[in-house]
Amino acid sequence: MHILIDNKSGAPIYDQIYSQIKNQIISGSLKEDEMLPSIRGLAKDLRISFITTKRAYEELEKDGFLYTVPGKGCFVAPKNVELLREENLKKIEEHIEEIIRLAVTCNLSREDIIKMVNFSMEEEE
Repeated sequence: MHILIDNKSGAPIYDQIYSQIKNQIISGSLKEDEMLPSIRGLAKDLRISFITTKRAYEELEKDGFLYTVPGKGCFVAPKNVELLREENLKKIEEHIEEIIRLAVTCNLSREDIIKMVNFSMEEEE
């Protein structure tokens, strides 16, 4: 597992840890049932407070990405297909909002946007 903390990003450190672990789980670079570093171990490696690491792990567990085995540690949870689908739908919605903002600045109509999407989808087939 590889995590980089960017002190200039403005994002809270626990959120950077959360996002990077979540992305590694979704991408498959962290496998189902794979053991994660201990909270204290990761904190030591990253030179941050273990409380920060603990918060990231707790959020990941709450959101279904990790599970904890008392006395053993934290592990990657089995992929919840519905959860991954929701994550991807959320990303699509964010991209659509950006497309709409850009389209407004270019004075594109709804029909223009639909034509662009249809053309892009035809190329994928």
